[in-house]
Amino acid sequence: MKTPPSNTASLSTTQVANDHMRFHRPHEHLAPTFGNDSFALKAEAFARFFGTPLFLGAQTAIVLVWIAANLVGLVHFDAYPFILLNLAFSLQAAYAAPLILLAQTRQAARDKAHAEADAKHRETLAIANEQRQAIAAQSSAQLLELLERNTRLTELTKELTERIELLTLEVHGQVVKGG
Repeated sequence: MKTPPSNTASLSTTQVANDHMRFHRPHEHLAPTFGNDSFALKAEAFARFFGTPLFLGAQTAIVLVWIAANLVGLVHFDAYPFILLNLAFSLQAAYAAPLILLAQTRQAARDKAHAEADAKHRETLAIANEQRQAIAAQSSAQLLELLERNTRLTELTKELTERIELLTLEVHGQVVKGG
């Protein structure tokens, strides 16, 4: 199965990192259940309509009117064992079952593809998080080292200041004695 080419080739690293759908894009061809042509779109709409309350209500109403009209004698096209009604249900089932199975199969394929894409996305986030933690640990270590150096420099500055003060006092004492 060929996947469509990725659009990430011309994007910068930042744009790719911020493209949250990049893992789902190779599975875009699975989006429509039955394909992209008009028959496919109508078949998908038909399969989706089977599970709606409107369909169940309309079918129940048609069956009740069918049976009532034939029992009361308004029409005589389908007498009591309702063979024609049974044939209509069989015909409906013959078309509905494959459409529903096909829709379920394709939905399962889409769900699997999205689950794989989500797993890749979570893995990428985990790797990025580990990298950020490593950078934070490295930065913390560098800050501690710089703080230690700063402390040593401060101590050295204090020692030098004290030595300069002592030397200044000695020079001042020699100048005052000699002068």
